[in-house]
Amino acid sequence: MKISLLGKNALVGGSSKGIGEAIARQLAESGANVTLMARNEERLKTIVSELPAELGQKHQYLVVDFSDFEVFSTKINLFFAENDVDILINNTQGPEAGGALEKKVADYQNAFDLIFKSVVFTTELALKNMQKNQWGRIINVASISVKEPLNYLALSNSIRAAVVTWAKSLAIDVAKDGITVNNILTGYFDTDRIAQLNIKKAEKMGVTPKEVRSAMEAQVPMQRIGDPAEYGYLVSFLASQQAAYITGTNIPIDGGLLKSL
Repeated sequence: MKISLLGKNALVGGSSKGIGEAIARQLAESGANVTLMARNEERLKTIVSELPAELGQKHQYLVVDFSDFEVFSTKINLFFAENDVDILINNTQGPEAGGALEKKVADYQNAFDLIFKSVVFTTELALKNMQKNQWGRIINVASISVKEPLNYLALSNSIRAAVVTWAKSLAIDVAKDGITVNNILTGYFDTDRIAQLNIKKAEKMGVTPKEVRSAMEAQVPMQRIGDPAEYGYLVSFLASQQAAYITGTNIPIDGGLLKSL
C-alpha cells in the first residue's frame, strides 16, 4: 500500500521536536505540504529546510505559544485567513506533572486553555475549508492515560480525557462531510518530554533516570520505548484516503502497554 498525501495541506502542532516533529517529517515524506507550529523558531527553520520537497511540496512554519491562548488565538486566526488545511494534527506541549493533591483550580484552568481550548479553537477554524471540500482529517495526539490514568499526570489525564470525548462527538457530526476525527493514545516514546518526566520521577524516588527508564521499558510487553518515527507512520495512514472509513476512534500506540480493552 502506497500512501500519497500529494496536494494536501497539513498543520502540525508541537512539531519542533519529539512526536510532532516525527509526524511532520512523515507527512512531508508522503507528499503533503506541511506547516510546522511550535515555539522554537530556530528549530522550526531547521526542520523546514530538512523536510522532503522532491514532489514539489511547499513547507512553512508558524511560531506560536499554546500556553498563551490570547496571543495564540490571534496568530492562528491570521494563519487561517490566508491558508487552508486538509490535515490537522492537534498536538501541544504537555502540562506540568504532578498528582491531584498537588494541583489547584488555576492549574486545571491553565491546562484547559493549553490542551482543550487551543485544540477546539484551531479545529473550528480548520473545519470551514474541510466542510467546503467535503474532505478532511483531524488527528488528536492524546495519551493512554485517558484510559488508565497515571497519578503523577493529573492535569494531563483530566484534560486529555475531555479532548477525546469531545472528538467522539465531533466525529459523529462531521462524518457526513467526509471528515474523520481520531485520537491517538500515546504510550512511552523516546522524547524530551519522557526524559524530563523521568528526571522528576527519579528525584522523588531517589534513583537514577536510567533506572526509571529501565523500569518503564520493563512494563512494556515489547520491552522497549517507542521510536517517534513509528508514530509518524500511524498518523500518515490515518491522514490518507485509505483510512476514510476510520473515525471516532481511540487508537493506542504503546507496544501493548495498556491492559484494558
